[in-house]
Amino acid sequence: MLKSDFYFDLPEELIAQTPLKDRSSSRLMVLDKKTGSIEHKIFRDIVDLIEKGDCLVLNETKVLPARLIGARKDTGTRVEVLLLKRNENDTWETLVYPGKKARPGHIIEFGGGLLECEIVDVVDEGNRIVKFSYDGIFEEILDKLGEMPLPPYIKEKLEDKNRYQTVYAKNEGSAAAPTAGLHFTPELLQQIQDKGVNIARLTLHVGLGTFRPVKADNILEHKMHSEFYMIDKENAELINKTIRSGGNIITVGTTSTRTLESIADENGFVRECSGWTDIFIYPGYKFRIVDKLITNFHLPESTLIMLVSALAGRENVLNAYKEAVKEKYRFFSFGDAMFIK
Repeated sequence: MLKSDFYFDLPEELIAQTPLKDRSSSRLMVLDKKTGSIEHKIFRDIVDLIEKGDCLVLNETKVLPARLIGARKDTGTRVEVLLLKRNENDTWETLVYPGKKARPGHIIEFGGGLLECEIVDVVDEGNRIVKFSYDGIFEEILDKLGEMPLPPYIKEKLEDKNRYQTVYAKNEGSAAAPTAGLHFTPELLQQIQDKGVNIARLTLHVGLGTFRPVKADNILEHKMHSEFYMIDKENAELINKTIRSGGNIITVGTTSTRTLESIADENGFVRECSGWTDIFIYPGYKFRIVDKLITNFHLPESTLIMLVSALAGRENVLNAYKEAVKEKYRFFSFGDAMFIK
């Protein structure tokens, strides 16, 4: 299967640069995965599309303000550090730009010295291991100095940090938002719950690899990045209860989908667990647990559009994307949504 099988032509002006004022007012394309039929709705109509007894699965990860702008302590050269993965003893795996200005032993300071890090090592793909030093609580300093690590296709400055967080974000650790969840408001979630829909929660910390392009022409040669997940006993049991009673499992986003498909057993049930997943889902994959999906519109030739195509069929998805371009839907992180039923 070729990367080019998932290409579509996307005019740059359809890439959403800013979030809408009302989260739930985005457009919603409804795609029937069996027939390929398409309907056009508003996201708040999702309440009518989810049935009593179904289970909506949310990813509670919270995005770190992981982009730090600092300077080499010895030269004053501007350096940007993006936090990727927390290790032990205040060390992190990071992406540093420009890399040539950040070699082992160099010290970078942020906020006039409020925070400093030393480059400790250079690892895979040129990433840097850094060790931070500071007085106080790291998370509070990061919240003060850090910026949201917006995707590279968003050029506009984000005025409100919270608009790149879901309203139910809880567990810090992501380098990117699970963007399908950005459309929900507390009121909308309450309406869904009041209808008799179960709402289950899990966590998958989204890594920077979510932005990395597929370079191999043959997609089977692509290596997925690894991401940490966890689900507790109460939420696992809620999902299993839904399945036993005949309800649909509806995941919010590709991150929730990848987590459930990673942890589901051969009978399609889940249990309390945590770990790392590098699951790659593409057409031909047999879903164990996920029935329906709420997702945004993804980049051409990305692993995300491949996952969506695995659930709904490649031809159906590419036809829906062609329709979305024609109808001028807004694409990517701050864009409109799709419900695959």
